[in-house]
Amino acid sequence: MIKTWIRAFRLRTLPLAFSCIFMAAFLAAKNGVYDAQILVWSLITTLFLQVLSNLANDYGDAQSGVDGEHREGPERTVSSGLISKKAMKNALIVFSILSLLSGVYLIVIAFGEDWLKAGIFLILGLGAIAAAIKYTVGKNPYGYAGMGDFFVLVFFGFVGVAGSYYLYAHTLNWMIMLPTLSTGLLSVGVLNVNNIRDIESDRASGKLSIPVRIGRENAVIYHWGILLASLIASLIYVNMSDVGWQGYLFLLVTPFWFLNARAVKIKTTPRSLDPYLKQLALSTLLYVLLFGSGLILF
Repeated sequence: MIKTWIRAFRLRTLPLAFSCIFMAAFLAAKNGVYDAQILVWSLITTLFLQVLSNLANDYGDAQSGVDGEHREGPERTVSSGLISKKAMKNALIVFSILSLLSGVYLIVIAFGEDWLKAGIFLILGLGAIAAAIKYTVGKNPYGYAGMGDFFVLVFFGFVGVAGSYYLYAHTLNWMIMLPTLSTGLLSVGVLNVNNIRDIESDRASGKLSIPVRIGRENAVIYHWGILLASLIASLIYVNMSDVGWQGYLFLLVTPFWFLNARAVKIKTTPRSLDPYLKQLALSTLLYVLLFGSGLILF
């Protein structure tokens, strides 16, 4: 039973979720405001939120019938009968509480008795919990209406990077928005690969993802655009920052982005495209590590 729950947690999604937290930490270190406690509790809170999102996705897809016989992605535990709907619903409650408690402690560490900033971030945290659940759960899940890309950009980009950076610095500037945008867009790219992979089963079940709405050919063009925009934002940031050649270390990861975009174009079956979800998620983490290393290690 433990193995079943670990499968439902989908821990392979954590590298992508942690990428935005590491990006914020690197930016904080570059600007002299890094705090190890904030990094640790940011990672713990993100862990709980990501698991919550994965469990909600499992539960919601089973409720809506999206996990039908034509779906070729990883097997879901509720739809396959390995975990009951009641047990999964209880798990959602547990991880919602864990996310909230961890997030509140993180806010206290970051802001102390600054109740205004603490209150604003508490609202953001509650929004993140709600977004994790509402992606596929409820009467009108936004993931089925093609809004997943927008919310991924918001929570894996602007909240995940810029919001996490604010926990360290208590201030923002427009330059921070460039690596924020890069990291968020790469996360959108991972979702887009997932949605292109599932385009036929999603269309059959009425899930209106972006690829279903615009068609596979346009979704491929959209994917190239996502990766190109992420690259451009990163280049602008490095070019305008006080770093030398080492700031361009992240370019070492761009061949993996090209391979991913090419695969999305030429791999036409779900099974053949599935490995490129993991490939883009891991290359996003590698991008963050190289980008951050270029900022602080030389």
